[in-house]
Amino acid sequence: MTASPRALAPLRSAAYRRLALSLALSLVANGAWAVTAVWQVVALGGGPAELSLVTGASAVGTLATALPGGVLADRVPQRHLLVAVTLLAAVPVGLAGALSVAGALPLPLLAVAGLLGGAGLGLHYPAYSALVPALLPEDQLLAANGLEGAMRPLLYQVTGPALAGLLVAAASPGAALLATAATSLAATGCVLGLPLLPAHRAADGPAHPARALVADLLEGLAFLVRTRWLLATLLFGSLMLLVTTGPLQVLTPFALREHAGGGPVEHSLVLAGSGVGGALSSLVVASRPLPRRYLTTTTLLWAAGCLPLVAFGTATSVPVVVGAAVLVGAGVHGGMTIWGTLLQRRVPSALLGRVSSLDFVVSGALVPVSVALAGPVGEGAGLRAAFLVAGLAPPVLAVITLLVARLPADERAHPLDRPVPEPDAGL
Repeated sequence: MTASPRALAPLRSAAYRRLALSLALSLVANGAWAVTAVWQVVALGGGPAELSLVTGASAVGTLATALPGGVLADRVPQRHLLVAVTLLAAVPVGLAGALSVAGALPLPLLAVAGLLGGAGLGLHYPAYSALVPALLPEDQLLAANGLEGAMRPLLYQVTGPALAGLLVAAASPGAALLATAATSLAATGCVLGLPLLPAHRAADGPAHPARALVADLLEGLAFLVRTRWLLATLLFGSLMLLVTTGPLQVLTPFALREHAGGGPVEHSLVLAGSGVGGALSSLVVASRPLPRRYLTTTTLLWAAGCLPLVAFGTATSVPVVVGAAVLVGAGVHGGMTIWGTLLQRRVPSALLGRVSSLDFVVSGALVPVSVALAGPVGEGAGLRAAFLVAGLAPPVLAVITLLVARLPADERAHPLDRPVPEPDAGL
């Protein structure tokens, strides 16, 4: 399959090409870190508890910076933030890699590297989301989000982990850490070539930095709460992740083993299938105009992407599960491609960083709950029942969301096939 000229149109912009290359390098580095950290912990004599410390530190870093990162993305030039993000990924990991090669890496330092890398992730999403519409015209935003949607699963889920695994096997975890840091440093070089765009000026408010931060966050939260389409769709996404993430991440290996006789290799094929489906779907969506019924299409794509999860709990053939994973990835990532475009088109640019960070935090808030509940639910109700709920609950929730929030009426009142004046955007 080849991408259409519409899907590749953003790449005609030199600034966007630099941004896209920096994102690609960062995705490879993040995927490589996820694998390298595991084997570095093992090489240091650690087990599950120690690995939980490193991965947990990364999650804490992300959660700690996501909301402040939204404010910074609206108040500080995004290029500065992206430079900080790539350096937070490069410098601590490079130091850990050098100490690992020298045989002097303490486990707490690896956890600190994970903490700082996670902090960079929390800063990255709102800064990147706010910068894209400043570099491209409105009619190219869907294509840009489609390209990102294609890169993310292929580079983060496939390329980065594969390269890291090969380097760990051929050399050492320390060498893989150094290569990961070098990749992030290359992303820094790309970001330095981006234009320095002026930041939005804050309205009159508290002079104290902490109070100003809180005031800015509250302003973004107020916009989210009063904007019906945004709040309703975000709540639907949160509930969808609540019922699907845990079964996908925790129960899939056991369902493969018990029903289809699969093991680690088959599990990796399922994960790869989801990534490939997501990449192809993102390119297809990017190759076409933004749907006229964009809220309905996004919601139904997400719901349709959940339906194949029923096969995860019932299929006795690995190829069937892999095929279902392709469809899951296609639905979820296709919807995400449109969703990212909606934020950039209907949220005022002065609020886009904060709304993007709230989207990131709110949509993921119930993921830890889902992961924690998946094991007990799978043991108590059974794997088939868990995946049945994961597959069938989201379509029901989607219909309820469309009707209760009157999303079809909203999208008819705010068509995106013609420019929408910014003062009225999103209202």
